Amino acid sequence: MTSPATPSPFNFHGYRIVITGGSKGIGRSMALAFAASGAAVSICARGQTALDETAEAIASYGASVHKQSCDLADAAAINAYIEDAAKTLGGIDVLINNASGYGFEDKEDDWLAGFNIDMMAPVRTSHAALPYLSTSAHASILHVSSIAALYPRPNTPPYGAMKAALCHYTTSQALALAPKRIRVNAIAPGSIEFEGGLWDRCKHEDPARYAAVLSQIPFGRYGTPEDVAHAALFLASPWAGWITGEILCVGGGQQLSK
Repeated sequence: MTSPATPSPFNFHGYRIVITGGSKGIGRSMALAFAASGAAVSICARGQTALDETAEAIASYGASVHKQSCDLADAAAINAYIEDAAKTLGGIDVLINNASGYGFEDKEDDWLAGFNIDMMAPVRTSHAALPYLSTSAHASILHVSSIAALYPRPNTPPYGAMKAALCHYTTSQALALAPKRIRVNAIAPGSIEFEGGLWDRCKHEDPARYAAVLSQIPFGRYGTPEDVAHAALFLASPWAGWITGEILCVGGGQQLSK
């Protein structure tokens, strides 16, 4: 992870970053990476313990931090969170939609979880944040999709379908917001391993499946949350100032082997 011992190549001093699903895994790593680069950061999640711990870690970089418990399937809760985050930080420059409902099984509850959190939460946060982004000189929106959006998934159809919809929304939203100079991009991570996450559990509970997925990654390792965070830093920075409507795969070539 970016730290004072390994300074970030990016300068986000003066930026206000809002990250949904920011307390664990990829979201946590993004929050810490932006804090280490000088940004003020707001995070939301449902679990209070992880939210509190991550907020403390953000503050350890000397960054201004805002945290709030939020059910991202609830439109009213989203509006309240975005309003409070903007008020606390003094505005919003970058909105990052990272949360997932992890709707894996082909059953109605999983389809609804994916629709509400993977798809509608980014739509709702974008709508709520737009007045603040419209006044920012650094405005961008970043959605976290998945390489699952890029090919058929017989075992987890809701997840792949909702991430594919999110990719399409990314391009449509980028086209609509370009006249306002608000950039919109997405990151499509491959299989990311972190403590307590899906692939960490799989390593212990289903080592054969863990090894089979690993064999499909040309780089020969699972990704880390930091790999995704570093891509987020670039896409939110002025170095990506003329990039919009793009889906950036961060998968060690995993998307090429499908």
